[in-house]
Amino acid sequence: MSLPRRLIFAALLLAAPAAAQQEAPRPSLLPPPPRYMVSESAMKSVRNPKEIETESGGRLGVALVDGKGALILGFNRDERFAMCSTFKAPLAAAVLAGAEGGKFGLEGQISFAKADLLDYAPVVRKNVKRGRMSMEELAAAAVEVSDNSAANLLLPMVGGPEGLTRFIRAHGDMVTRLDRNEPSLNENAEGDERDTTSPAAMAGLMGRLIFRDLAPESAGKLRGWLNASTTGANRIKAGLPKGWTSGSKTGSCGTAYNDVALVKAPSGEEYILAIYLDRPTVDAKAAEAAIAETARAALDFVDKAQKTGLE
Repeated sequence: MSLPRRLIFAALLLAAPAAAQQEAPRPSLLPPPPRYMVSESAMKSVRNPKEIETESGGRLGVALVDGKGALILGFNRDERFAMCSTFKAPLAAAVLAGAEGGKFGLEGQISFAKADLLDYAPVVRKNVKRGRMSMEELAAAAVEVSDNSAANLLLPMVGGPEGLTRFIRAHGDMVTRLDRNEPSLNENAEGDERDTTSPAAMAGLMGRLIFRDLAPESAGKLRGWLNASTTGANRIKAGLPKGWTSGSKTGSCGTAYNDVALVKAPSGEEYILAIYLDRPTVDAKAAEAAIAETARAALDFVDKAQKTGLE
């Protein structure tokens, strides 16, 4: 059951948004999303993410998009954050879209050598003796275990960082940009817009790709890779309310902790939840716990609204 269109999710999670980026018209884009609101008592029943941000000592960004493309809640949703490895989810989507368009086949082999191995390349390293992997195998490795070499091997197939950015623009996201490959994209220098996104942009992009733009078979593959991910157990997945499930693509680059997840409610409704945490002063365990707590607050709110039909 969908949240009533009359509901407007007011200031609690939509606090202090930056000016929204306008998306270029595209046939696949939906009309402006409905707004949501709930009663004051419901708003008080979930924790304000500003408190979580303050306790973390960092900068927190959140966006939740529903299956119809509506941005239903956010916090610092239009601020820029380093993508880190969350770029691998749209990269995998670009590979799938390229195969759909006949540019290449997912079974096509990409050759590599020991010199192509980065420090973190668990799947590619296991296949270095064979010296090749299929594009589908590499895309799965990039999403499921965040294999850095797999991502670098795939990037030239979609036109490099510039080509991936063009793909992102073609799917209505005017914010997200990739400028470098692994590991340089993880620099996260303060004030540098290279290799960044916003929570609203990434959630909206992944929502359009999974729920609308990719062919069902391709979207199914991407869902499967996200659900098979082994890297996010202590982030969004750890904060899921009872009965919810998720599959995600995490990102970490020293001073940043991110997670972008396809989450599914007990009702069967699906959402994209993007959480970015930049430069927290707490340790890694506490930073991941902050992401989990943020996810719990956001999804508890939606869960209660679905169950109660708040007006």
